[in-house]
Amino acid sequence: MTLALRDTPERFFILETAKTVKPELEVRGILNPEVIALVAETMNPIGAHMKPATRQDYEERILRVLVHLQKHLDQAPGLEELAAIAHFSPFHFHRIFRGMVGESVQSHQRRLRLERAASRLNQTDDTVIRIALEAGFESHAAFTRAFKSMMGRSPSAWRESREQDLPALSPAHPEELFSSHNGGIAVDVKIVHEEEVRVAFVRHTGPYDQCGAAWEKLCGRLGAEGLLGNGPRFIGLSYDDPEVTPAHQIRYDACVEVDASYQPSGEIGVQVLPGGDFAQTTHFGPYENLKTTYAALMGRWLPDSGRRYRLDPTREVYLNDPDGTAPEDLVTDIFLPLEDTP
Repeated sequence: MTLALRDTPERFFILETAKTVKPELEVRGILNPEVIALVAETMNPIGAHMKPATRQDYEERILRVLVHLQKHLDQAPGLEELAAIAHFSPFHFHRIFRGMVGESVQSHQRRLRLERAASRLNQTDDTVIRIALEAGFESHAAFTRAFKSMMGRSPSAWRESREQDLPALSPAHPEELFSSHNGGIAVDVKIVHEEEVRVAFVRHTGPYDQCGAAWEKLCGRLGAEGLLGNGPRFIGLSYDDPEVTPAHQIRYDACVEVDASYQPSGEIGVQVLPGGDFAQTTHFGPYENLKTTYAALMGRWLPDSGRRYRLDPTREVYLNDPDGTAPEDLVTDIFLPLEDTP
């Protein structure tokens, strides 16, 4: 479908701008609506006057890029690669990304790597230089400067200050079922193997306890399409440590298992969660107390287990409906991804 523009000053401006940003087009008084939308975004701040349908489309495109970046955090995807994923021209991609995400691609990657490094300092005995190299820094000094600038203290000071908050759990051994005890809370951990799973998801950015709107959007859409009747798993992907990442930048995906026939649209994306080994434990009770179980699992069990966690998000599988279940009766399986054994 094409759209003929009327003879107005705006027509002349848009045509001339289109010649600049899309030189490969033959501009003959008729433009594709997608080009008009792209030019409109160039003239205005991102999102300031964006129509709902256009915003939904842009969010879907940028979401694909965000998922790609977090899955390839140790790589440095090029501008053209990322622009192609989003189906934007390289000329506009950075501007659109910064306008919608609030930071540049480089700053986004750097922040995620440093936040991951902070979690590594909390949860492993790895040396600082190993964590620095993993985060993409070539020297201890460069890593320390960047880390201190973001976190307010050096990596060593960060590790020392956090160790005092870890619960004291007894040692554990992998490939068995364990019971450790901390302050009246029993933590059973077992190693399980999971196959990859395809999920439909809605991304939530903000505090974990405000993710309800994402679930409403996802379940509302899938329910209307009759995709919730066969008992799919409801999975939450937690990407960030709220003790490390600012609340407004915390990432969480509300996910529901779907088969290969489901196609994403609008705010509903699709991704494939990788399979592999996981440390599985079960949390009983309110979601706001999940942090206690995570502390037990990752703060003591993991360092003593002989296993290393894989750089994928932790999964939460919700076994009952919070809308019809008392908080104290909620049951959540936690799956911590583990690296393969040698």
